[in-house]
Parts: sequence; structure tokens; C-alpha cells
Amino acid sequence: MNLRPRRRRSTNVDITPLIDVVFLLLIFFMVSTTFEKETQIRIELPEAAGEKAETSPKELEITIDRHGVFYVNRLEVINTKINTLKQAISKAVGERRDLPVIINADARTPHQSVMTVMDAASQLGLLHMTFTANRPSE
Repeated sequence: MNLRPRRRRSTNVDITPLIDVVFLLLIFFMVSTTFEKETQIRIELPEAAGEKAETSPKELEITIDRHGVFYVNRLEVINTKINTLKQAISKAVGERRDLPVIINADARTPHQSVMTVMDAASQLGLLHMTFTANRPSE
């Protein structure tokens, strides 16, 4: 007769397949995620041939839609008067007058709206202005 107590086998849970599944899900979500800048303001940019300019980390973005409505850093300006636009720009830039101004104007926007933005920015001392455009399809 054997009176020695029986040794219990320790139960191990193998989590290697679980780790594999988690890594596969991580890779799937990383590959399927888009990192594209989406915008809520609907504008159709004009086309132009040229090199893409590097953007600076801090910039002022002014958007003009096809009806001539202004957006300063994606916030709508309440009207189209130059004084209101100047107040919105000065609030957005603060004391910095060396920021580049990027003007996103719809291809069908009135020319006067673009001139108003350029005039307001230059009156506030913002002299580095650029326009965005799409490359023409070949």
C-alpha cells in the first residue's frame, strides 16, 4: 500500500496563442487605418503645376468657400467684412507676426474674397502668404 500523498500537477495556461491573436489584430488595425487629414469645409481647390512646399509646424490657415465665407483655422468668421476678418486673424495669431498664411480658396470663390484676405493679413503684418492648389490630373 502506497501512503505517500500524490503530487498534483500544476496547471499552466499557455497564453502564446492569445498574444499572437492580439498582435495580428494590432497589425490589421494599423494597416487599415487612414491617417489622412479630413476636413468639414467643402472647397474645390484650383489646379496648378509646381512643387509641393514644406509646411511649417505653426501656420495660419484661412479657407474661403465658393460663397466667399471665411474660415480662420477652421473656425467660421461671422461675416465677410474686413474688420471682422482682421479681428479673427489677430486672435488666431496672437503676437506672432512671422507665421506663414496659407490661403485655401475654392476654385469658384469670388476674386474679391481672396483680395480681402490678402489685404487683411498684410495690414496685420503677416507677409508670408501662400496658396494651396491641386495638381492637374494627367
